[in-house]
Amino acid sequence: MAKTRRTTHRSTAGKKLYAVRDAKGRFVDIQTYERAHRADLAKKSKAEKAAAKKKKAAPRKKAAKKK
Repeated sequence: MAKTRRTTHRSTAGKKLYAVRDAKGRFVDIQTYERAHRADLAKKSKAEKAAAKKKKAAPRKKAAKKK
């Protein structure tokens, strides 16, 4: 599934908004830029998840013992 495209608008209070439209051009979702951006940052991509899994699976080296 292709990523939905968001268009930006301004609210009457002047806040930046993200609007998602369906294939017919109707609004599906409207969020403030601030909330949508925070959600984007919190969500991990497939590449980030794979890298974390690979790093976790790698064997850890033990520290040398002090004499």
